[in-house]
Amino acid sequence: MKNRNRAQLWPTLKRLLAYGSPWRKPLTIAVVMMWIAAAAEVSGPMLISYFIDNMVAKDYLPPGIITGLAAAYVGLQLLAASLHYAQSLLFNRAAVGVVQQLRIDVMDAALRQPLSAFDTQPVGEIISRVTNDTEVIRDLYVMVVATVLRSAALIGAMLVAMFSLDWRMALVAIGIFPAVIVVMLIYQRYSTPIVRRVRAYLADINDGFNEVINGMSVIQQFRQQARFGERMNEASHSHYLARMQTLRLDGFLLRPLLSLFSAMVLCGLLLLFGFTSVGTIEVGVLYAFISYLGRLNEPLIELTTQQSIMQQAVVAGERVFEMMDRPRQTYGNDNTPLQSGAVVFDNVSFAYRDDRLVLRDINLTIPSRSFVALVGHTGSGKSTLASLLMGYYPLTQGEIRLDGRPLSTLSHSALRQGVAMVQQDPVVMAESFFANVTLGRDISEASVWKALETVQLAPLARSLPEGIYTRLGEQGNTLSVGQKQLLALARVLVETPQVLILDEATANIDSGTERAIQQALHAVRQHTTLVVIAHRLSTIVDADTIMVLHRGEAVEQGTHQQLLEAKGRYWQMYQLQLAGEELAASAHDESLIA
Repeated sequence: MKNRNRAQLWPTLKRLLAYGSPWRKPLTIAVVMMWIAAAAEVSGPMLISYFIDNMVAKDYLPPGIITGLAAAYVGLQLLAASLHYAQSLLFNRAAVGVVQQLRIDVMDAALRQPLSAFDTQPVGEIISRVTNDTEVIRDLYVMVVATVLRSAALIGAMLVAMFSLDWRMALVAIGIFPAVIVVMLIYQRYSTPIVRRVRAYLADINDGFNEVINGMSVIQQFRQQARFGERMNEASHSHYLARMQTLRLDGFLLRPLLSLFSAMVLCGLLLLFGFTSVGTIEVGVLYAFISYLGRLNEPLIELTTQQSIMQQAVVAGERVFEMMDRPRQTYGNDNTPLQSGAVVFDNVSFAYRDDRLVLRDINLTIPSRSFVALVGHTGSGKSTLASLLMGYYPLTQGEIRLDGRPLSTLSHSALRQGVAMVQQDPVVMAESFFANVTLGRDISEASVWKALETVQLAPLARSLPEGIYTRLGEQGNTLSVGQKQLLALARVLVETPQVLILDEATANIDSGTERAIQQALHAVRQHTTLVVIAHRLSTIVDADTIMVLHRGEAVEQGTHQQLLEAKGRYWQMYQLQLAGEELAASAHDESLIA
């Protein structure tokens, strides 16, 4: 267990410390300041020792020399305090820089992960790694590294002073070091697993809060506040128990034991002084040693107590680096932009997990500038097929070709510029209309207004206080669900791609707006290949090809009229929808009459 902990500790710690290399110069200056401050602190007891043995013991007390010694003592303490302050600022500056770079790197790694990684990974855990874990790592530089270097400088300076005063008493004093090393090794062995649990419980708490906040309306609607509150209480209690374990470990292994060792060393010094012949060891030297022992105890305690913070920082570093080292979304090297938008699915099969295929042997040829629809019951694989066309997941079997080129060979820029998708539940940022449409792209305001006109959002934008620069609120909460879908469509239409995928993108808009969108898409078809996933079959009657999916297999394919004449699964779906619409219309008429 100990060997495994040590094997895991050093590579992570080394990698964390490597992040401080850009701040090598200020850290070096801080270390030099530490040694000068340590020398100043150590010189104080030596001055007092000289005063006792050479002046008080000999009854020689000239005012001038006493004043000079007092001034020198005060000056040394002020110098030490000033240098400690300056080096603390330097270490904090380096620590903030390290945390900033770590957060950039871990967020960059999260953004470049395959989408499959987010299928099972809780959002709160990612947030915890980017925020809480990196903040703990900051303490590694502010507290651990600074304390270790400061304590090493102070201990080194005191050892030099002690051996220069009396080597016998110095040998007795350094007897505390083996005992401290044993305590540190025992502490490391038992604290590491506890600290790992603390970080894991904290991630669970963050994930729970994220889930509760995002689902607040559902929780209140079904009166589940008590159940979710109990769940959060359990997570918090587990975190509390783990923290109490670390505190009990700290309280037992750290200060009490080290204070005991210090007291034993002090007894050894007094015994040595008592059994040594008179005059061999002077009273001033004994005072200096007692003073050094008191000061030596504190940096040793600090060194040992920093193990807790170091363990937390290393565990946090393990979690951060584990995310940074995960496989990233892979793309090809072909940067040539798509020209035609022709798509071919060749014997495509796919499984999210190895044990069950959700798509089997899909074959579909989509000519350039054509309109293809994918229909089927929920769970038939329509959205999965669209995700594969977007390059979100690697294929289990078969190949998808765009413009005759395998999708896997296309670069990130070529694929994202050539293929775009409007999803049923679009993401809206807490930004303005302009920012949500452009998404950082170099697009003019006139082009944004044109796209908003196309999707019939321009009147809404004009009615807002700041026009298209009005902020839309958290997750676009000032917009309706249908307006969010229209906004997502505007993002795509502002720079028309070669292949446009609509995943139920008109499901939550009224019939009048839907007709306008259909007209806009009809005009877009002159420049793009249109792939539409639809439940409302009335919206795809003009499709060039309709593929019917059932349990991951393509069971029918043809035009609207051909599939109706075949009287297969598509015909059954169409008849059911017609019957449903007639029932809804009849119920509406009855309500009007009533």
